[in-house]
Amino acid sequence: MELTDSDQTILRMLQENSRERLEDIAAETGLSVATVQRRIRNLKTNGTIIAESAVITPKSVGYAMTFLVFVELEHERIDQIDAFRRKAKAEPQVQQCYYITGEADFALIALARDMEDYEQLTQRLFFADSNVKRFRTSVVMDRTKVSLDVPLS
Repeated sequence: MELTDSDQTILRMLQENSRERLEDIAAETGLSVATVQRRIRNLKTNGTIIAESAVITPKSVGYAMTFLVFVELEHERIDQIDAFRRKAKAEPQVQQCYYITGEADFALIALARDMEDYEQLTQRLFFADSNVKRFRTSVVMDRTKVSLDVPLS
């Protein structure tokens, strides 16, 4: 689907505030409220908008530490890659999981309350998995920029 200028404006406004009033979007785009509603519904139906969520500061709910973890698998058969994907998706402390090229097979962004909590996470995800060859961890010192925003024209 090709996005119109109005669609781009709708997406930009919703990325900034997913609870933006339809009336404000209509005023910005020059469309009617009903047209804006229809466009938003279409953007959801075609998979352009995949979710709406609240962004929570991890520290405010007890997760004081963030980690970048690079995971190398022993075997890269599709069933084993899918098994690791499922495990990462099911783990609440894993915020993001990427299947990547390079030295590692996966890059994870994970949260932990403290180092003991992170150690328990490593036991569940890595040490208990015979297909994990090795993993490297970097501790995040500062969350300089956190965003899933997509640049729009």
